[in-house]
Amino acid sequence: MDLHVDGRTVATYVTDPEVDPRRGPRPYLHPVRTLAGTLVSDVLPEDHPHHLGVSVALQDVNGVNLWGGRTYVRGQGYTWLDNHSVIEHVGFGATGPDRIEARLVWRDTTGDPLLDEDRVMTARPVAEDAWRLDVTYTLRNPTGGPVRLGSPGTNGRPDNAGYGGFFWRAAPGQPRAFSPESTVESEVNGSVTDWVALAGEDYTLVFTGLGEGDRWFVRAREFPGVGAAIAWQEVRVLEPGASLTRHHRVLVGDGGWDVTRVAAMV
Repeated sequence: MDLHVDGRTVATYVTDPEVDPRRGPRPYLHPVRTLAGTLVSDVLPEDHPHHLGVSVALQDVNGVNLWGGRTYVRGQGYTWLDNHSVIEHVGFGATGPDRIEARLVWRDTTGDPLLDEDRVMTARPVAEDAWRLDVTYTLRNPTGGPVRLGSPGTNGRPDNAGYGGFFWRAAPGQPRAFSPESTVESEVNGSVTDWVALAGEDYTLVFTGLGEGDRWFVRAREFPGVGAAIAWQEVRVLEPGASLTRHHRVLVGDGGWDVTRVAAMV
């Protein structure tokens, strides 16, 4: 199903990808494009083949890897474990040219539900050279016990890599990463600033929407991607019936914007 802005297709929602089970099969948006048609997302890249466009996933949900790839194990590092499962699209809500509502189930390794998710994705024009993607997701615990949400960071990885939650794998390249406070990638990563941006030669992505306790996960040189991490260094626990909601807004612009242009658009 596609999202449109002024009659142009800007993103495609893939419900049931044919992905190796160890790559974290899950719904995602890809391709995502600027209004001029520049590709700004990537899927199954060689360096991290479990990165799937624009998606929501975690590496540790009660010990189940729904992110894909190896699992970070305290005292061992990244290790292949038999703990992979799927995030399954189970139905649509209201849909239209600029809106997709989806229902998903995060399953454990036996197929039982770990989390229920409601996701809403909308596309809106904001300028002649930019549009806005809004992604709102709510995770609910349908089980009879607590569900622990973790990450490599909560499992002992020491280098500001507590990723997991909303994540956007950007198109190939080495864009600039910056925020209102810094143009140094290592300072932008792990920050709690109002917004962060990735800017290539012909596109700019501007991310907002950190929740309480969240941090930005930002990469530009190793690979291009931005996430809003919900379990950076501390495990989040959802008790039975409890929920967690996040709303993220991404400006998708043509051209490589500077800090001044980004600040004005935000």
